[in-house]
Formats: sequence, C-alpha cells, structure tokens
Amino acid sequence: MRPTAPLILIAALTAGVLTACGGGSGSDPDTVKVAYKRSTDNKIRIADTYLESVKREFEKTHPGKKVQLIPVQAPDNDYATKAQQMMRSPKTAPDLVYEDTFRINADIKAGYLRPLDAYLAKWDTWDQFVDTAKSAAKAEDGKTYGVPDGTDTRGLWFNKEIFARAGLPADWRPRTWDEVLDAARTVKAKVPGVIPLNVYTGKGPGEAAVMQGFEMLLYGTGAAGEDPLYDASARKWVAGGQGFRDALGFVRTVYAEKLGPDVSDALDPNVGTRVATEWFPEGRLAISLDGSWMGQNWISGGPKEWPRWSTDLAQTPMPTQRGQAPGAVSMSGGWAWAIPQKAKNPDLAWEFIKTQQTAENAVEWDVVGAQIAVRKDVAADPRYVKSMPGIEFFTGLVQYTHYRPALPVYPQVSTAIGEAMEKVTTGDASPEDAAKEYDEQLRTIADGAVVTK
Repeated sequence: MRPTAPLILIAALTAGVLTACGGGSGSDPDTVKVAYKRSTDNKIRIADTYLESVKREFEKTHPGKKVQLIPVQAPDNDYATKAQQMMRSPKTAPDLVYEDTFRINADIKAGYLRPLDAYLAKWDTWDQFVDTAKSAAKAEDGKTYGVPDGTDTRGLWFNKEIFARAGLPADWRPRTWDEVLDAARTVKAKVPGVIPLNVYTGKGPGEAAVMQGFEMLLYGTGAAGEDPLYDASARKWVAGGQGFRDALGFVRTVYAEKLGPDVSDALDPNVGTRVATEWFPEGRLAISLDGSWMGQNWISGGPKEWPRWSTDLAQTPMPTQRGQAPGAVSMSGGWAWAIPQKAKNPDLAWEFIKTQQTAENAVEWDVVGAQIAVRKDVAADPRYVKSMPGIEFFTGLVQYTHYRPALPVYPQVSTAIGEAMEKVTTGDASPEDAAKEYDEQLRTIADGAVVTK
C-alpha cells in the first residue's frame, strides 16, 4: 500500500526502526525482539504497559532470556510499511511482529511470515480459541500464521446530552440510513457548533476509513448472507455496483451537507485520536460510526479520563440501508502475533506468545485493550464480563458481523476504496464516477477476476 505520510517522516521512522533493531534478530540468541504498533497519541501507552508486564514475566520464567520491545509509532498504513521493511532482511527482522489480520495474507504471500502449525499442534490453549478467530490468521494454503489476541465490533456511538438538546431520544435506534442522516440533520439545525456525524473517510485514516466507514455501509446494502465485496464461490471480486455507489453516496451526503467534520480534519490520518480525546469528551461530536474499543480512551489511566462517558454516551447498532434483514450490520477485525520467516529466534518468539496467552494475561489484554474476546475461557471470565460499560452490547453485535476478505490483494483493494471515498468527500468525483474508477483499478488489482452484480 502507498505510504500516506510525507517521505521525510517515512525515512525518519524507518531509520528509527532499523536503529532499534540493532545488529539484527540473530545478534543475540537469548533475546527475543518484539515489534508492535505504538499509538500516535503520546498519551496512549496501553500496549506498551501491557507488553512491559509480559516482558517482566517472561524474563522471570525464562532465566537468562531477554525481551527487546520495538515500538513503531506510526499510523496504521505506515506501521505496516515499516514492519514489512524490517521483515525483508535477516539483519532487521524481529522475532515476533504484530499483524493486522486484514494484512496477514499479503505478508504471507510476500514470504514474510512462517506457519505456526507445528507449535499450535502441541499447544492445548489453541482449543480455547473460537473458530472465526482461528480462521483470521489462516492462509489459502490452509496453514495458520498468527495467534489472534482479540477482535472488535462496530456500531453507532452517540452523545445523549446533545441528543436531548436536539429533541432526539436517549434510546435512539435508527432503522435505516435515512434515519441516521435525519438525526444528524436535526443536530445540525438545533445544536449549532457541534459535529453532527463522524464517518471515517479517505486515504489518510487508512483501513479505519475503509472498514468502519465504507464497509459498515457496503455490507448493509445487500441481502443477508451476501458478501458485496468478494464472491467466494466464483473466486472473484465484486465490481462497484449499486450498493457500492450507494455507500459512496452516503459518504458524499455527510460531507456535502456539512454533517461531518471539516474535510481537512476528516482526511487527517490521526482523526480517530481527535474523536476519542477531543471531540467526544469535549461535547463537540454527536454521533460517530466507531468501534467497541472506544471506552478504553476514557477509563481511569486512559489518555483522556472522562468519568461521565458511560452515562453521557450510548451505543446503538448501525442499521442496514433500508432496514432489510437482519436489520443491523457490524464489521470485525483484529490483530495477531506472527513470527517472521527471517526471524532468528522463532522458538523463543513462540515461548513469548505462550506467555502472552496465559489465561491471566489474555484476560488482562482484552480488559485494558477493550478487546472483544476470541477465547472461550476469556469470554466467560467475570473480570472480562464486567470490564467495560457496553461490553455486552458490542459482544452482541457479533451475530451481525462480517469479516473482510482474507486475501493477499485485499490491502490494494482497500487502498482503491479509500481513494474513491476521498474523491466523493472532497467533491472531486460523484459516487458514480468514483465507482467507475474503482472498477478500473479493481480489474488491474484482481487480474481480471471480477464479477458484476
């Protein structure tokens, strides 16, 4: 995928990563090097704190062994670029890398990752993982290349205080897209000075825009059970048909009617941080199409403590386009820990994964990271069940959820969708023209394996 940051930033980040790697993952057979994504918000160090705790436990239970944590602070797209650059050479390859599951097949095809089946076959804990989670890191060759540590779901968050000022109900449950837009229009008319509706869009926010913006719309346009992006039975990608154009049309309406953030803010790669740490807690945003993890930003010790968030905010499912069955839609993703093909200490890396995935550590991560559990034992743990207001709501969305096509070219498809979104957001193209341009790119990306519906 094309980097979205200025080239000078990319060079600086890459230099930092390579420096952090020292003499390469093989320079010390007693040290496991762990690369992971650090939040671009300097106040958010949830992953860092958790991994430091696991590091201490690992070093205590593995005398003589050390863990070197390699944080890569960058937006999602740039993190992926840095991780790939590191994995290309045995001099810089970490022993363990954190992978967004939507990218994992692309990295498998590129030869960056090694299968974990030999390890998994001897690991009793693997039986605790739900099948959908196991499949998230499985390649077309049938082998598994990563161990997931959580998932997520998505819906509509809304500010009840702003809704009250607008005369909207505290138990709001829109049944169609039009009802979502009507609520945003009401907020704009009756509560000036706030952002009525945030829908992530454009190239800057990367997969956040494509997955929880566009695909949350696209997967709500068709009949239940149909995949509007990829036809698995035909093994072909779906061209940008009516549902695709309608999803772009929704995005266009949000920004053309000035129901969303200023376009320059919406296209900022760090817009998600602003939603979480500025717009919602400061009462400047009424509705956001967002994820199950949002509450972690506002809890005690989070980047923006907001004691009233659980009473000021509410959640409701994102409806399907016209209210057609099943009536609601969600998208799920998640991240997994993978061992690079060129890692020099793979056995030690696997031992670190096992330490991460003790029952206590797995619960800890899902709690502090506001993750939806992917393990049966974690999902049943009382600490998880009581961990966060709204956890039952977002867990309940699993019945409506969809997963992105886990195929190597998906990241390229995602980039093409982000470009189409940006063009309709800025007004540089109509939904129809943006869909046509997407089709042209899709045929190239998929080498002609495209079906029209």
